[in-house]
Amino acid sequence: MEFKDYYKTLGVERSASQDEIRQAYRKLARKYHPDVSKEADAQERMRDVNEANDVLRDEEKRAQYNAMLDQIASRGSYSSEGFQAPPNWDEGFEFHRSSDGHSADHAEFSEFFSSLFGQAQQQRSQRNQQVRGEDQHAAIEVSIEESLKGTEKEIVLRALKHDAQGQLTFENRTLNVKIPVGVQPGQYIRLSGQGSPGYGGAAAGDLYLEIRIAPHARYRVEGSDLYMNLPVTPTEAALGTSIEIPTPNGKNVSVSVPPNSRAGMKLRLRDYGLQGKTHGHLYLVLEIVLPPAHSEAVKQAYQHLAEVAPFDPRHDWKGHAS
Repeated sequence: MEFKDYYKTLGVERSASQDEIRQAYRKLARKYHPDVSKEADAQERMRDVNEANDVLRDEEKRAQYNAMLDQIASRGSYSSEGFQAPPNWDEGFEFHRSSDGHSADHAEFSEFFSSLFGQAQQQRSQRNQQVRGEDQHAAIEVSIEESLKGTEKEIVLRALKHDAQGQLTFENRTLNVKIPVGVQPGQYIRLSGQGSPGYGGAAAGDLYLEIRIAPHARYRVEGSDLYMNLPVTPTEAALGTSIEIPTPNGKNVSVSVPPNSRAGMKLRLRDYGLQGKTHGHLYLVLEIVLPPAHSEAVKQAYQHLAEVAPFDPRHDWKGHAS
């Protein structure tokens, strides 16, 4: 998707006040409004201006957008085309989400807008009526071991609030969250009543925590399955062997490497992946590691192997033009 620089679209600095944003929007609206503009791309430009104004005039959306800009700045350069928001850029923030999808006002906004703000915040014109509080969404990162065994984590979330002077600030909120056994990436933990407060005495909304699995030094996650590289020597791969394998649950398991194994071959340990309604598996990907020829004896051993077992791994290349 294409990155949208909302400040550039309105022609204002990031430090611009709400009055400056409002003035810039009015000026551009007069220029590109389809009813009066003679510009060929007036409708498209007006849509971009409306989108930028929608974000920058809303204090919460603007704070979220600025948080992503800070993440981008800390990571260096980025591509405007094919842009992807930094991974986990929203972790630790509580965002308001309504339950009814995008509003009609946002229907024509860009993919970039939708990817950042998800469901549009529902506008309430009557604050004195009883309305259930909005649900909030945040992300929580757990390790593979925590997913397998379950745990309790203390998390600190940053939520937007107005201070005594009416300025928008972040408030830290600490919660103790029970991580059940078997959570998998993309699942949600619902904390009832931990969302936004209701109006007129109505119940508070809920807080939904999206599970994300932290990168691991040994295992990588694909769905509910885990993958691990298993280094073996050429002798072990050729003749076969039995190897003790450490598994994510802390137990060692004996695995048989069959004779004539090849690099990239996968060995499956059934049900040793992430747990859940259906258990994932642990896949061992064979990686053949050559002993370094540091000594004369090893060099002679390699030479002897080449003589007694001549082998050309590039035989398929013969007869083909380069």
